[in-house]
Amino acid sequence: MDSVRLALENDLQNSVPSLNVFIQTPTEKIFASSVPAGSNPVLETANFRFASITKHFTATALLNMHEEGWVNYKARITDFIPGTQTPYVPNTPDWNFPYKDQITLEQLLQHRAGVFDVDNDSVPGFNGLSYTESTQNADPAHQFTTEEMINQLIIHQLYYWAPGTNYHYSNTGYAILGKIIERVYSVKSGGAKTYSDYLQDYVVGTKAAVPVAVHFPFRADDTVLPAPRVEGTVRHPTQTVTFGDYNMSAQVGEGNGYGTMAALNKYIRSLMKGQNVLMPQTVTVMQRDSLGGTFSTNLGYGKNSARIGNIAVMAYDPLTGVSVVAYLPLWDYTQGLDGDTSFDKCIGATFDAAYAARAALGYPGKP
Repeated sequence: MDSVRLALENDLQNSVPSLNVFIQTPTEKIFASSVPAGSNPVLETANFRFASITKHFTATALLNMHEEGWVNYKARITDFIPGTQTPYVPNTPDWNFPYKDQITLEQLLQHRAGVFDVDNDSVPGFNGLSYTESTQNADPAHQFTTEEMINQLIIHQLYYWAPGTNYHYSNTGYAILGKIIERVYSVKSGGAKTYSDYLQDYVVGTKAAVPVAVHFPFRADDTVLPAPRVEGTVRHPTQTVTFGDYNMSAQVGEGNGYGTMAALNKYIRSLMKGQNVLMPQTVTVMQRDSLGGTFSTNLGYGKNSARIGNIAVMAYDPLTGVSVVAYLPLWDYTQGLDGDTSFDKCIGATFDAAYAARAALGYPGKP
């Protein structure tokens, strides 16, 4: 890890607070934290915000509901929840966003629904910022709802293209999936439930098949990242900002999770081996059809993420039985925003750390 971190420091011409890896093979588990001289290593038990890795949990939740007959992930989002007269999304004017009637749950899972991303892309009227960034800048304690984000799609008739015709990453698409999980669980349980309730009750909590220490805050006042913890840092040419306690209510279903590297490793390893909440045949579909995750040569199936100064990747390789989680608490923008930027180098170093850990244990490394 030291060599990868030092190489990144050389590329950035600046310090790197830490670079961390948790790796498990069929015979051993190893955690490594590389930090500058005089700094304390990151603890294996440290919590961090794992951002878009949340999407993998969302996909697992939907597929588990599918196995139970609670949803049909091939259905359109305007279809009825099985056994009910309640549609997956509300049949109301405040949900009439472009192409709504043609979008399927599967397309949302695959980022092929064409849903405009009001969390990442600039929205008219917000000075070149996304809707969520502008709103949170104005009021850090704002309680976001899926409906208000959908409203921006309606007001400005925002979309990328017709569903199923192309690919575009969309946090807003996954926010819709989070809302669907909430609605389905509420209907099936006979009372008001949240996305986080379903994840806790069926996917990660103490009653889950494989409990893991991760959490998904949805309230604007649930901001505290518990200790021990690692805070993400964003370095600009003129200022450096560190993100600790933070309102994640705009990221429900797509980026609101936090936990430890060991917990993510336990989750992805057990799930991809067919030993967690999903049946092996469902895991095969998840992998084959890119439902909630990605594939990287010599890393395997999993998900990467980047938000508020955190970059991470988790993966399980079925060819070798090796799982790995790598984490860097740094975004660097000192070399600009276009081309081969310092931010891109941070992302690359996170993957390089995962590959280096594999190679150090005698497994195939970076292709």
